[in-house]
Amino acid sequence: MITFPPAGTEAEFDALTRQDLLPAVTSLGFGEAVPFTEGSLPVYAVGDDLVLKLFPPVHLGELPTERTMLEVLHGKLPIPTPAVREAGERDGWGYVLMERLRGETLKDAWPKLSTEDKHRLAPELGEALAALHSLHDHRLDVLGPPDWAAFVAEQRAKVVEHHRRTGLDESWIAQIPAFLDSVDLGSPPVVPLHTEFMRDHLMVTHDGGRPRLTGLFDFEPAMRGAAEYDFVAVGLFVSGGDKDFLRRLLAGYGAEPDEDFSRRCLAYALLHIYSNFTWYLRVLADPPEPTLESLSRAWW
Repeated sequence: MITFPPAGTEAEFDALTRQDLLPAVTSLGFGEAVPFTEGSLPVYAVGDDLVLKLFPPVHLGELPTERTMLEVLHGKLPIPTPAVREAGERDGWGYVLMERLRGETLKDAWPKLSTEDKHRLAPELGEALAALHSLHDHRLDVLGPPDWAAFVAEQRAKVVEHHRRTGLDESWIAQIPAFLDSVDLGSPPVVPLHTEFMRDHLMVTHDGGRPRLTGLFDFEPAMRGAAEYDFVAVGLFVSGGDKDFLRRLLAGYGAEPDEDFSRRCLAYALLHIYSNFTWYLRVLADPPEPTLESLSRAWW
């Protein structure tokens, strides 16, 4: 029998290509598989209608989150999410076989969309995110972290070290402690979070020339926490500093931005698990002033 290779460490996993895994993927018996090129985990198209996502042993703990989110969300949001067809494990690897969403990613479609099209999509994105945040299902209790306040405190304790490790300039790092001290994150309700609600993970099609949202995917990083934690990715990777677009999205969500909202979003951006301000400052417009306060106003 063809087996999956060892991948119990990040180094072992990083050494593998999706082509390396193809014989083992095919041996699962779901049909001809074609690897997708993007994504942090190996994903394959199976025929025209299915997608297979693999979880190597080093990331096997993320499988229950992905499976649970897909099972709970299917049919519950204004935009489609993939239905689970099958899930399991073999050779220490996990997999989820799911329905394939239609269309192209919003990331690929974005340069082709008119300003009017983008403005039409903005409130629909907000509505979808609001629907996600409003879900109550006991199955979501498996999502971490078990204590949101403790998670925030832990991220706060290592925030300077984290940003120094990403190569952020010391002029920015020096501002972080005082800025975080000045932001009151309060004790917000805990809601289901996608955590990477971005153009890369949204699908669109065109019906009669009008773009239509056709899917949201990639749920293995999902968590439970403050709703504004999800607006980190929204501000950075959907609106991208376009304040008018963000205002329209928030209107669909049922909220209105203000200075406190902007500052909380920047605080959560600094505390986010995958935060990389060195990269953000390269790809987003420069703020009017080189301060975190100015960044919060420019990006949210």
